[in-house]
Amino acid sequence: MNHTLQKKQKKALWIMALLGALIIVSLLVSLHTGVIHIGPVDVMKTIFGAGTDRQELVLFDFRLPRLVIAILVGAGLAVSGAILQGVSQNGLADPGILGINAGAGLAVVLYMYFSEGLNSSLGTKSIFIMPFMALIGATLAAVLIYLLAWKNGVTPIRLILVGIGVNAAFGAALIIFQLKMNPRDFMQATIWLSGSIWGTNWKYVLATLPWIVILVPLAMYKARFLNVLNLGDRLATGLGTRVESERRILLFIAVCLAGSSVAVAGGIAFLGLVAPHLARRLVGPRHQLLIPTSALMGALLLLVADMIGRNLLAPSEIPVGIVVSALGAPYFIYLLMRTN
Repeated sequence: MNHTLQKKQKKALWIMALLGALIIVSLLVSLHTGVIHIGPVDVMKTIFGAGTDRQELVLFDFRLPRLVIAILVGAGLAVSGAILQGVSQNGLADPGILGINAGAGLAVVLYMYFSEGLNSSLGTKSIFIMPFMALIGATLAAVLIYLLAWKNGVTPIRLILVGIGVNAAFGAALIIFQLKMNPRDFMQATIWLSGSIWGTNWKYVLATLPWIVILVPLAMYKARFLNVLNLGDRLATGLGTRVESERRILLFIAVCLAGSSVAVAGGIAFLGLVAPHLARRLVGPRHQLLIPTSALMGALLLLVADMIGRNLLAPSEIPVGIVVSALGAPYFIYLLMRTN
C-alpha cells in the first residue's frame, strides 16, 4: 500500500515538474510573440540586460506583468474550482457557473459606475481597492448561495442548483448597470467582463500576488478535509470532522481566490471547471496532489489562451475569457453527457 502511494506521489511530482517546464516554455514563447515581434535571442538578451530600450519597455513594462498575472489568475481560478468541486461533491462546479464570478464582477462594475467611469477609477489606490470590491461581491454571492441552499444542512445538489440561479440574477444586475454607463465605459466593461487581462503593469501584480501566495498554500493545507468531505457528510462527521465549519472555511478560500482573480482578469468562465478535471485525470482525486497540479494546469491553460488571444487576429486582440470559453464549453458539454 505504501509502495503504491509512493509511486503515485512520484508520478505526480514528475507531472508537476513537466507542467512547470511547459509554463516556462509558454512564458518564453509569449514574450517574443505579439504585435511587436521580438526574436527569441533578443528576448534572452533583454532578460539579461543587453536589449534595447524599446525591447525592455515592451517586455518588462507590458508583456511580463501581463503574463505573471495570467499565471496567478490561472492558478487562483483552478484552485478555486478544485475546492468548489470537492465541497459540492460535484464535478460540474465552477466559480463562473455557481455565480461567484458574477458576484465579484457586479461589485467591480458598481465600483466603476459610481467612480464615474472606468478610466477615472484606475488610479493607484483603485488598483488595490478593486480586489477587495471583488471579494465583497464574491462573498455576498457565496453567502446568498449558502443561505438559500441551507435546509437542515447543505446538500451538494442544492448548492449547485441555487448557484446557477444566483449566477443568472447577478448576470441580470450586471447588464442593468452596464446599460446605465456611457458607451465608451460600457464597451470597456463588457470586454473586461468577458475575461480580459487588462492590468498590464506591476501594480496589478502586487495587488493580486498576496491573495494567491497566501490562499493557495492554505488550500493545500486544508486538502485533507476535502478528501474527508468527499466521503459524504455522515461518514465525515463520524470521523470527527466539523463538516459545516470546514465547508465554510473552504468556501471562503475559494471565494477569495475567485474574487481576487476576477478583479484583474474579469469573468473567465470554465477555467475553474476544466483545469481540476485535467489535473484529476493526471494525478487522481487526492487533493494533496490535485490542488497543486490544478494550480499549475490553470496557469498553463491561461498562458496558452492569452497567447492565442493576442496573436490569432493580431493586431486585434481576442479577450482571453472568450478563448477559454471556446475551449472549455465543449468539454463542459462532454462532462454533462457523461454525468448521471
